[in-house]
Amino acid sequence: MSEPYSTDEFSPAVLAQLRRLQAKYVPDGQDLAAYLEGLYYADYINYWDYIELETLLSLQRPLTKLPDERIFIIYHQITELYFKLCLCEYEQIALLAPAAFDELLLRLGRINRYFDKLIDSFEVMVDGMDKQQFLQFRMALMPASGFQSVQYRMIEIASTALENLTDEEKRKTLGQSPDHQQMFGCIYWKAGATVEETGAKALTLLEFERKYTDALVAHARQYHDTNVWAVVQRLPAAERQHPRLVQALKQLDVNVNVNWPLMHFKSAVRYLQRQPADVPATGGTNWRNYLPPKFQRRIFYPALWSVQELEDWGKGWVERVLEGA
Repeated sequence: MSEPYSTDEFSPAVLAQLRRLQAKYVPDGQDLAAYLEGLYYADYINYWDYIELETLLSLQRPLTKLPDERIFIIYHQITELYFKLCLCEYEQIALLAPAAFDELLLRLGRINRYFDKLIDSFEVMVDGMDKQQFLQFRMALMPASGFQSVQYRMIEIASTALENLTDEEKRKTLGQSPDHQQMFGCIYWKAGATVEETGAKALTLLEFERKYTDALVAHARQYHDTNVWAVVQRLPAAERQHPRLVQALKQLDVNVNVNWPLMHFKSAVRYLQRQPADVPATGGTNWRNYLPPKFQRRIFYPALWSVQELEDWGKGWVERVLEGA
């Protein structure tokens, strides 16, 4: 059988690639020549086309003419892109084989680095906008709130067992083996968007639940046996207790449940704290009670922390923020 390509016509490197392409397409009954013809007519790929630069830069649509609103929008869009990067890692963790210790460490390290960048960058929100402009343009945003970030909720769910995100007292009323839908009735964040005077759900929460409850319940089912803690439990005992893994998990716990919400708390203190009464958040959340971890005590991996560490969860950070307000 004659060779379809000749070394007289192509360099060895090109010939090798053509043979690889032939091996790819022929088993599927595809004509390599047709694909190569399509490549002939295709344009070169440019950076701006590949990342959809013009589209990306067109996605900031302020509701007011106050210039600092653009900062507010851009920063939140950056945040959501970092969240998406994190979720890409969670998806890969969920697929890991039981013996994939090194890859688990690698991917936890990536998630922690993303959160480190987010936490470090939040000074843009704390000091990067004019306070008066913020207090003006925020009135055009109601009832929208960062509380409604579904990707952040997905990160929480992919990090730990669902019971660690629920109110313990409410969970006791569910009986044995509650399903995911029932567990969501006890999810901690529901308490963060209620009308303070009546306890009724704020519109922010109602809209969020209307749009995302089904998707989040499905997400919880998907990660029931593949969340980070479940994956860790399938490791051999020596690897589960490895100092590097324990440190990575504790860092993730602190990054997501202490440092990230406390940066939001610091921002709220900067813009919303006012005497004699605080300015309410746009979504109607009681930010003073909702944001500080010492009140929420949301902890992904309680088994990794000492009794004293659990008791002191987030306290010092909150006190320092308030002292500097």
